[in-house]
Amino acid sequence: MVSARTDDDLFDEFLTQRGHEPEVVEWENNYNKKQCPDCGALHDSAASTCSVCGWDPFR
Repeated sequence: MVSARTDDDLFDEFLTQRGHEPEVVEWENNYNKKQCPDCGALHDSAASTCSVCGWDPFR
């Protein structure tokens, strides 16, 4: 069975074939809190998605 590929997967493959390495974006740490790399909002360490902009590290 073939799984569906996301646009991000296709774009990462495109960049890799042309010598670029896609970055993995993760939470930043700031004063014992997680900081969203997209909007800069601070969250408790248990947060899994940004409640301000909806950023998810697994998307």
